[in-house]
Amino acid sequence: MQNTRREFLKTASAMAAAGAAIGAPTLGVQQAFGATAGGARTSHELPSLPYAYDALEPYIDAQTMELHHSAHHMAYVNGLNNAEEMLAQAREAGDFAQVQHWSRQVAFHGGGHFLHSLFWMVMAPPDNGGGGEPEGSLAEKIEEDFGGFDQFKAHFSAAAGAVEGGGWGLLHYRFPDDRLVVMQAENQHKLSLWASVPILGVDVWEHAYYLNYQNRRGEYIENWWNVVNWSAVSEIFTRSRSAAQQVVG
Repeated sequence: MQNTRREFLKTASAMAAAGAAIGAPTLGVQQAFGATAGGARTSHELPSLPYAYDALEPYIDAQTMELHHSAHHMAYVNGLNNAEEMLAQAREAGDFAQVQHWSRQVAFHGGGHFLHSLFWMVMAPPDNGGGGEPEGSLAEKIEEDFGGFDQFKAHFSAAAGAVEGGGWGLLHYRFPDDRLVVMQAENQHKLSLWASVPILGVDVWEHAYYLNYQNRRGEYIENWWNVVNWSAVSEIFTRSRSAAQQVVG
């Protein structure tokens, strides 16, 4: 029992450390902490894009990028702020009749806010860092865990293409066994994997590609590889791995 508890605490600590490693400064998520009557909470804000709306053309068009960022991502930010405010009000009133609903809203909108913040950061213009293949320790880990970049790319593309409805194809770093694993997420929170953190994600909700690709999700995914910012992904991987290993040992 003691060993089981020790391993659990190590894993939980590693999750917290790795989460901090890719936190607000890395993702560009601005957070202002304030106090409400129902306890302290975070005021979430829409992060600025690190490039212009048309910078990812021809692979992702400017109109899609602008709507995706300013409308869809903004809706998740507003939804998360509202849900957390409603939970603060519930604590103040001692009335938790709607706690299940608002907890689900936090998970849905919070997942959308985090994953979109990651999504913007792990892309770059094709003439300024986008595309190609990873290098260094990330490339070595992909080779070790997937058998090579081509195998990883095929696995990731298939998983993203097979997401039911709307959701994400994700590459996670899993702390306990120091592994990279490909995951799917329905919406942005269902099928989530504990003891891991996403380091790369492609949005396969239709709003991410429909204006240009209509129902051709596979074509969108194939073209998306041309704007993957492997430098940013490598930074997230390195920082997450380092933070986790300091705790797990």
